[in-house]
Amino acid sequence: MKKILILGAGRSAAALIDYLSQVGQQNGWQIKVVDAAVEIIQLYESRYDNVQASQLNVLDATAREALVKETDLVISMLPARFHIHVAESCLKLNRHLLTASYVDDDVQQLAPKVKEQGLIFLYECGLDPGIDHMSAMQIIDKIRRQNGHVTSFQSFCGGLMAPGSDDNPWRYKFTWNPRNVVLAGKGGTAQYIYHGIYKNIPHHQLFKRLTMVEIPDYGDFESYPNRDSLKYKELYGLHQAATILRGTLRRPGFCSAWHAFVQLGLTDDSYQVRNVENMTYAEFTRSYLPYSKDDLLTNFSRYIGVDISSEVMQRIKWLGILDEKPIGLKKATPAQVMQQLLENKWTAKPTDRDMIVMQHQIEYQVHDELRKLTSSLVTIGKISNLSGMAKTVGYPLGIVAKLILQNKISQRGLMIPVHQEIYEPVLQELSHMNIAFVEQEESLTPVPVD
Repeated sequence: MKKILILGAGRSAAALIDYLSQVGQQNGWQIKVVDAAVEIIQLYESRYDNVQASQLNVLDATAREALVKETDLVISMLPARFHIHVAESCLKLNRHLLTASYVDDDVQQLAPKVKEQGLIFLYECGLDPGIDHMSAMQIIDKIRRQNGHVTSFQSFCGGLMAPGSDDNPWRYKFTWNPRNVVLAGKGGTAQYIYHGIYKNIPHHQLFKRLTMVEIPDYGDFESYPNRDSLKYKELYGLHQAATILRGTLRRPGFCSAWHAFVQLGLTDDSYQVRNVENMTYAEFTRSYLPYSKDDLLTNFSRYIGVDISSEVMQRIKWLGILDEKPIGLKKATPAQVMQQLLENKWTAKPTDRDMIVMQHQIEYQVHDELRKLTSSLVTIGKISNLSGMAKTVGYPLGIVAKLILQNKISQRGLMIPVHQEIYEPVLQELSHMNIAFVEQEESLTPVPVD
């Protein structure tokens, strides 16, 4: 009997567990789920007859390795900082490993041994990263088979609320880790190339350098640059592309308001705010502004250079950051204060629906013809059941797990899903789940004038 171990059973693991429960029944496989939270374990114990659930402190090496030893395949849905411990156990006990997280320097050091032992350590196999890799490489490989080459590659993705559930001035609610949203862009200068010019955008300018994106049937979005786009030149083989840009999608107006918080330093996570235990949100905000006898709203709007009645100020005021309400934290960084405030305002209701939006804009040349392909994905889910985020993160992992246990993946080593034997069956099965891209193509070659 084949055995799968899932480490971590938070919100993004729901669709994965649901999928593998069904696949496990069909194939006679055993599914085991472990998590640190008792209430999550009790939930999955009661929901599925063929899923075993138990509690685990993943830092307990003895307990962790006892579980890994009993399985054929490990899927880690834990926070990224824990993956190295899981990876080391999988390497020690000769077990395959899947995760949706980025390849980091720690696991990269294990790559030679992973290859030597004939293991599959597949990282970046969720949504973004994950479906973005697979869908992009499917298009790029198709272009290459036509003896063409990509001249421009732009890719955008966002986890948002579906129409009707985007019912606040920001048109946004949390569908994944709130801390990651607050610290977006803090990982270093965003780098990309645009029409042959290299761009370096520091965090304090990130939310001003926007690209407008239109998704058919869903309207306009804005995108801010996402991390280091330049690494995809090598990763995807885009050596002839004059533009390589990846971005994160938000609804129009979000970024200009968020930029105000970045300007003030309210997303800083590097130090603790003194006297925060005695502050209101208004006092916290006031501590970052120049002294003024004017009211806080006037002082704030003047500092960020927008009109007091603007939509930017309406969004900021709605959050409550100008209110005389106690923060209620004993110790906190500015980012932690912001996170607590936002968790109270951007929490999705059980009746809400979320929406995953992704689009690739790829210009390419085949012989003497220039063409543009726009490939768009929209997936909607229910917050109370399987969210769009859970489906697009969990299903790719579940499908690959099935492929590995059925011996349908020949590649070995530390890798990401850019290989055809991985992305083709995954994208095909996702399409049967209504997670599919819609393509539009046009010619960019001028028509000769007689």
